[in-house]
Amino acid sequence: MRLVSRNRRYVAVLQAVAWCYRGGSISAEPRINDRIRVPEVRLVGPSGEQVGIVPLAKALELAQEYDLDLVEVAATARPPVCKLMDYGKFKYESAMKAREARKNQAHTVIKEMKLRPKIDPHDYDTKKGHVVRFLKQGDKVKITIMFRGREQSRPELGFRLLQRLASDVEELGFIESNPKQDGRNMIMVLGPHKKKTEAMAEAREAQAARKAGRQGSTPDAGAAEEQSEAPADTPSEA
Repeated sequence: MRLVSRNRRYVAVLQAVAWCYRGGSISAEPRINDRIRVPEVRLVGPSGEQVGIVPLAKALELAQEYDLDLVEVAATARPPVCKLMDYGKFKYESAMKAREARKNQAHTVIKEMKLRPKIDPHDYDTKKGHVVRFLKQGDKVKITIMFRGREQSRPELGFRLLQRLASDVEELGFIESNPKQDGRNMIMVLGPHKKKTEAMAEAREAQAARKAGRQGSTPDAGAAEEQSEAPADTPSEA
């Protein structure tokens, strides 16, 4: 009989754990107001001042008096720490900060550019222009030389082409990974001198400057148009 009871308790615990794992009662949201179930709390005022340990009823009364929420900010403390705040405003500001952080977050991106050993000069300039743009954006560039047929017996052609490209863009990037043979291809990686965050900041500044320039030129254009439409002064008679 005792064994059956233990088995039942064990099954109940497993079911509860599974339910919580599916999201039944585990929440990232802190407990607020009447969801707080402790006899007393360590209270922090709206401006961060330490009120001290007070009964939960007193803390809820103060929250109503200030027209704020009682938010549990440290549930594992003994007693739990609660703060008086506007929880809706706090959640909104936190979401905006997280959004701004994601916006400014720099992700490492590796672009790829493929060339042939006997590339045409015009095509080379086009490919080099793409590499320059990628490096200015703060991205790494993987350069791949593709050998076909008899070209595989002349790896020095690909090596010289990679060295030439690295020399042409040395003001913007450096050789992060030296040229190496990989089957029918030869690969080199260029890294930017600028960090991704710096490139993003410069791009935003340039965009803001262009926007300000367009806005500043509009009134001048209107004034010039009005001046051109104004009637000419009649010359005075001698």
